[in-house]
Amino acid sequence: MMNSPLFDGLDSNWSVRWVESVSDYAIFALSPDGRIQSWNPGGEAIYGYRRDEVLGQPLDILYTEEDRSRGLPAAGLETARRTNRYDTEGWRVRKDGTVFWASMVTTTLRAEDGRITGFAKIVRDMTDKKTAHDAVLESERHFRMLVHGVTDYAIYMLSPEGIITNWNPGARRIKGYAAEEVIGSHFSRFYTPEDAAAGLPQYGLAVAAREGRFEAEGWRVKRNGERFLAHVVIDAIRDDDGTLAGFAKITRDITERAEAARLLEETRAALFQSQKMEAIGKLTGGVAHDFNNVLQVLRGNLELLEHRHGRDGWTRERLEKAIDAVERGAKLASQLLSFGRQQPLQPVVINLAPAIRGMDDLLRRALGETVEVETVVAGGLWNTLIDIHQLENVLLNLAINARDAMPEGGKLTIELSNAMLDDHYVAGLPDVPPGQYVLLAVTDTGTGMPADVLQRAFDPFFTTKPEGRGTGLGLSTAYGFVKQSGGHIRLYSEVGHGTTVKIYLARSMGTAVEPPQRTSVTLLRGAETVLVVEDDRKVQSTVVDTLSGLGYSVLKADDAEQALAVIRSGVHIDLVFTDVVMPGPLRSPDMAAQALQFLPRLKVLFTSGYTQNAIVHGGRLDPGVELLSKPYSREQLAYKIRQLLGPFTEPTRLDAQEPAARSDGAAALRVLLVDDDPESTEAIGALLKMLGHEPAMTDSPEQALNWLKTGSFDILIADLTMPAMPGIELAQKAVGLRPELRVVFASGREMPDVPGLDFVWKSLRKPYALEDLSAALEALRQ
Repeated sequence: MMNSPLFDGLDSNWSVRWVESVSDYAIFALSPDGRIQSWNPGGEAIYGYRRDEVLGQPLDILYTEEDRSRGLPAAGLETARRTNRYDTEGWRVRKDGTVFWASMVTTTLRAEDGRITGFAKIVRDMTDKKTAHDAVLESERHFRMLVHGVTDYAIYMLSPEGIITNWNPGARRIKGYAAEEVIGSHFSRFYTPEDAAAGLPQYGLAVAAREGRFEAEGWRVKRNGERFLAHVVIDAIRDDDGTLAGFAKITRDITERAEAARLLEETRAALFQSQKMEAIGKLTGGVAHDFNNVLQVLRGNLELLEHRHGRDGWTRERLEKAIDAVERGAKLASQLLSFGRQQPLQPVVINLAPAIRGMDDLLRRALGETVEVETVVAGGLWNTLIDIHQLENVLLNLAINARDAMPEGGKLTIELSNAMLDDHYVAGLPDVPPGQYVLLAVTDTGTGMPADVLQRAFDPFFTTKPEGRGTGLGLSTAYGFVKQSGGHIRLYSEVGHGTTVKIYLARSMGTAVEPPQRTSVTLLRGAETVLVVEDDRKVQSTVVDTLSGLGYSVLKADDAEQALAVIRSGVHIDLVFTDVVMPGPLRSPDMAAQALQFLPRLKVLFTSGYTQNAIVHGGRLDPGVELLSKPYSREQLAYKIRQLLGPFTEPTRLDAQEPAARSDGAAALRVLLVDDDPESTEAIGALLKMLGHEPAMTDSPEQALNWLKTGSFDILIADLTMPAMPGIELAQKAVGLRPELRVVFASGREMPDVPGLDFVWKSLRKPYALEDLSAALEALRQ
């Protein structure tokens, strides 16, 4: 080794000691043709070969098979010959066949005349560093793949001054810019003009530089000018010495998320509103029936009093005030039912243009001269299915609200047009389907409503008017009616600029009918037989008196089962006037259906203060059903009955109903009436008076026997089944006291076969008509 050209010119002892002391490097010499001529301990440590195993061997033994096949050993020496030096890295092979990553320097050795005498080669094992380096490269590669694979986030780098230095595909997708369009420009270009002018980009960088991180949400601008809501994170990037190298910026488009959150909040609010409406609807519906029954008793009796005592001016004035108060109560109940979406509707297919134009005069009278009214109708207006009378009431209420919002006068504009509600519009409105609608818009130029008032405008009883100036049910009634009709209603208002109410009603493809004519209700009478079915005794009594006063023969029943028994008895009945909601296992609609099977020509008129979905489904009256809502006036009842039964030719003037005189000259009969049902006793007594007879009435058989001891009677009418004493037993005792007495047995059941009765008697099955009672009495007179 001392004679190796590698050490020419050097102190031989120093050279040997230096080379032999190095174990971290393989240092060896090569002949000009590439054979190993020297080998140090480092070579043995790195390659595993002893000196005697490698001296004279070609350099190829240290290369991998792949590199040898490619001629890399010779190529490296050729490069060293040409350039005097060759640096490279690559995989090399140890004696045991394992490989390691080597860093190699090959230096060409020349004589003084320039002739190549060989090569000096220094090799270092860099496997650990290679592994670490490769791990870093792999990590960077994965990071680049991650960054460039992310399309939901815009990820890019900024210089310390905010200049964009790189750009990932997610940034291109979100913001719309290609990398070459934005790299080198300032990132403030993505901010809205107002935010950029306010210095928000610089503020974000300053916070990130100071605190290491900045996070915010705000509006950003895309390449096409469209704005989107962004969630932004800016992280400061620093060198090992803490110097700020730049910023990493991550931006996410959260517009859809924010929109979804908004829609969710709107849906929650709509659900809350719906639940609130449902709760109030149940509350109002639950009390409406009883409330309207009370009003019906009041109104019926007040009208009966007015009919009898109305000639006195003082009495008439107070009766009229009382009736007016009942009407206000009825309107309040109707508004509550409308708000609760439980108003029975009778919708028809109609074109709103002629119907709304027909209200011009009514609206002008209601609004006064200081309010200008304009109606605008778009061409080709679609038809809609709606209860036009209820819609007119809603429009009138909206117009009055508008008038109150314009105390100094103004303009009311009513617009009709076609409208489309798309999926985007109805996304937060679970009860509004997309599709074609007819839009009715009512706009005023009044004071408008602030945001807090606007949010509560549809709430029942909420009003900004002074006490006594409004019930707070106008808009809530409109809301309930529109919702019950399958429509949609929205409010738009701005303080000082007025209010617009937009009502969307679903388009109907049916053929429109003509708007119904407004008819005045007149008092009409009749002489047919009406069966009144009502569980509230006070209401029943009032209706019976009202119908009797109108000239009708009246039967009554307390529930649907009793009514069906009357109908099946074969008694003649022209019309059944029945409450919808009554206790008992048999529902009124079912009773009516069975009655029509028994008497096909029978007319049925329902009445109720609350239908409870018995004859109303989907907010609409069932087909063919006639309803008179409580409370109703005597005129409305008379008109509705004649509407069903047809015209009556007798005079319409009605006098007070007094006990009728006998027209045939026959003497009035003295009748003892015994029945344990006070309501039945009262009704039969009224019938007896109408026939011109003189009834004495009691619910006590004992009292009846006492009367017979002291008084004279022609006829005994006895209920067949009484707890205190059966009717047959009473009759036997009565005839024992008065042998000339004739007897009428009355019962809701068939008369039993009772042999051995030694007196004259007839039987009537309850309920019976006036004609039946008269025939029985006349038969016993003979």
